Amino acid sequence: MKAQASYIALSYWDVAASALFLALAAVLTLVLRLGLFRSLLLVALRMVAQLLAIGFVLKMIFQASSGLVTLAAALVMSGFAAREVINRQQRTLAGLWRYGVGPLAMLFTGAIALVYAMTLLLQPEPWYAPRYALPLFGMILGNSMNGVSLGLNAITRTIVRDRLAIEARLLLGMTRWRAFRPFAADALRTGMTPIMNAMAASGVISLPGMMTGQILAGVPPVEAVKYQLLIMFLIAGVVGLGTMVAVFATIARLTDHRHRLRPDRLREPD
Repeated sequence: MKAQASYIALSYWDVAASALFLALAAVLTLVLRLGLFRSLLLVALRMVAQLLAIGFVLKMIFQASSGLVTLAAALVMSGFAAREVINRQQRTLAGLWRYGVGPLAMLFTGAIALVYAMTLLLQPEPWYAPRYALPLFGMILGNSMNGVSLGLNAITRTIVRDRLAIEARLLLGMTRWRAFRPFAADALRTGMTPIMNAMAASGVISLPGMMTGQILAGVPPVEAVKYQLLIMFLIAGVVGLGTMVAVFATIARLTDHRHRLRPDRLREPD
């Protein structure tokens, strides 16, 4: 017979009291005239408003337990994530391509991983249960968004900075893929470094957030570890695949079938 999970209920006063150290840091920035007081205050208020709002929204979504409502929420999350991928790039592809390569690479791999996890691994009833699907999709999107945007930034910056070196390799008779190989490797390494660092630090330097939350909620540590491993494997896979798709699709777009570099297909920064 499974033991009932217990957790310590927090009051709003407890949550407010937890902001004591942030308030102290904000006051010190004001005293030292660092110019960060206003920014810290606005960010903290924005975080509170966003989390309170999403808490009430998720409560309604969980109660509805509808596939269409879950899909709508996932699409909204995807839209915001796609917007962040585009806005975080110094240079984007010209035309409609800027909306396609990075966001689609992130969303395509993320959606496949989510369906795989929900139908074959977690197997909730129903399989699209928003209580499981939306938090999992959010973690996958957040990490994939960082990886894809970093990878795209790295490869477009390289094309601008090392244009002569790339063209020299192409003039030597290399195919576009061979000419870009070291530069693509650097871009992929850049995009995957954050998740690799998180994986290396897990359990030794830090306890991951989801695992910590489950333990605080009363889940046995070994069970929390299983869930954390599942999440980390999914996230790392999506970050790796999404970044690869985005980087190689960008290389394909910025070259042509005659293996020529096409920097004219890059949009100038605003």
